Amino acid sequence: MYAAPDRRAFLIQTAALALGAAGGATLAPRTAGAVESFARTRPSLLKLSLAAYSFREYLQAKKGSNEPAPMSLLDFIDYCADLRLDGTELTSYYFPNPIPEGYFARIKRRTHLLGLAVSGTAVGNTFTLPPGPERQKQIDSVKQWVDHAAAFGAPCIRIFSGSIPKGHTLEEAMTWAVECIEEACAYAGIKGVFLALENHGGISIPAANLLAILERVRSPWFGVNLDTGNFGTKDPYAEMRRVAPYAVNVQVKTEIRPEGGKRQEADLEKVIGILREAKYSGYVALEYEAAEDPKTAVPKAIEALRAAIAGA
Repeated sequence: MYAAPDRRAFLIQTAALALGAAGGATLAPRTAGAVESFARTRPSLLKLSLAAYSFREYLQAKKGSNEPAPMSLLDFIDYCADLRLDGTELTSYYFPNPIPEGYFARIKRRTHLLGLAVSGTAVGNTFTLPPGPERQKQIDSVKQWVDHAAAFGAPCIRIFSGSIPKGHTLEEAMTWAVECIEEACAYAGIKGVFLALENHGGISIPAANLLAILERVRSPWFGVNLDTGNFGTKDPYAEMRRVAPYAVNVQVKTEIRPEGGKRQEADLEKVIGILREAKYSGYVALEYEAAEDPKTAVPKAIEALRAAIAGA
């Protein structure tokens, strides 16, 4: 399934083009010891999911309130079933703290009886740190969530890179991120869980940087979490097209914001077309962040995505 022979040449060419276009803080990839690519040859198979982050205002109790959150993670799972989705993305932020004994088993039972799969989970982390206790704490947290993901059946964890620490360089931050990702991936691979780096600010944007990190990491359990709303460049769709072949998970937003422009409605048909062209197979999770209440907006967005997938 792996090892497209022209992957490195493609990444170098793509990164060079992006470097010339971006003009910002970017770093070209190295060619030695890269993570293998996904040499997908079969037709694209897309499955719909919904990120719990879409209901963040309902899944968290109000600050200073003694009242519980309006919605629990188990309620969210039921909601995904009501929308006739294939999967449910269970963001780590909304799990009970501490996590009760048997909670992961409840998730597995609930999703199975509802005909749902857990498409993935997502954590917050910073990997652009020099060696030391704080960096190890970040790595250990991701490893803990690898254990959790394996326990409740999530095949993939969305991770972040982090930003350049004050007083340091992009090269240093990139090197530290790669070291952290490799250590975390070595553990994740034992558990059969992918780690997926999101294009989420910091050193993971523009696409050239994301590809540079991908090129350096030595693990077949590493890929991209393609977030369609996070490329704030002049042509976000071109950025999506560059990284789509390396996606192991996709989060779709209903809006994009090109560089120098206002937020605008995303062309979901174009997004799905990009995924089809890349022969991406896997989950497409709606991650809703627009202004309208998710209770009214999410069902409409899901139907729009469903229509785009059916028509592509």
